Amino acid sequence: MIMSLWQNEWIKTAALPSCVWNTQWSVSDNNQKLNLIVTVRSNDVPLGMPFNVTQYAVLCHLIAKVCNLKPGLMTYVINDAHIYENQIPGIEEQLRRRDEKIEKDGELFKAPALYINPDIHDFFKFDNSKELKDIQLIDYKHQGRIIMPVTE
Repeated sequence: MIMSLWQNEWIKTAALPSCVWNTQWSVSDNNQKLNLIVTVRSNDVPLGMPFNVTQYAVLCHLIAKVCNLKPGLMTYVINDAHIYENQIPGIEEQLRRRDEKIEKDGELFKAPALYINPDIHDFFKFDNSKELKDIQLIDYKHQGRIIMPVTE
């Protein structure tokens, strides 16, 4: 299945054209795994990319769950990946923290676990309130906020 998120009629009124403009979905491994390709027109690497990768990875997990599949391979394709000059200090801080954490502990934080409510079997029944009761990150650790400006 291919889903185009591009809507020409809304481009004139949008602050920016959609960055993620297309997704492709397929099932593999004897109809057991749901795979996803996300195509991105343009991506602000420090801010947009982490958000978009996370949101589409979670979406793949949610859809796989309600379709009785396992999440498979997610491929993320960016046409124009960029870091703005005013984001360089934030990137340098992120790299410095990574290096210090490895030097101090010998490793980075372990990846958190994604909890999805096992009782939900209809995609539209997932809680989409601020609390997101049916979806949680378990044991998420970080080293604190880094100020990273949004640039147009």
